[in-house]
Amino acid sequence: MNQLDVYDPATCCATGVCGPGVDESLAQFASALEALRERGVAVSRYNLSQQPGAFAGNATVSATLKQEGVTCLPLVLADGQVLSRGRYPSRVELGLAKPRATIAVAAAPCCAPATTDGAAGGKCC
Repeated sequence: MNQLDVYDPATCCATGVCGPGVDESLAQFASALEALRERGVAVSRYNLSQQPGAFAGNATVSATLKQEGVTCLPLVLADGQVLSRGRYPSRVELGLAKPRATIAVAAAPCCAPATTDGAAGGKCC
């Protein structure tokens, strides 16, 4: 991904991370955006109340707003394609983390095998 554009709903500030009750998910998303910038991704963020022209000037965003209303916000585009709508993408979706793998662990045998001299093995569980 070379470009990430974030179209936020109307908030009081550019990041939405303000006020006495900071939303932890917004703080984590702001951190993820900074990590993307450090990796060379051009990140642009637009706020509906402060930059309505950016919403009207992007055909994808404008059409999505007309079709779905503001419930589609936040709308996140990666290289011009919709990455997520109505929510902020996860670090995995942003390419910053690998999905958690489910690891199957084989159960250990209950009793140890017999010894080479034919005697019973070790202790049983």
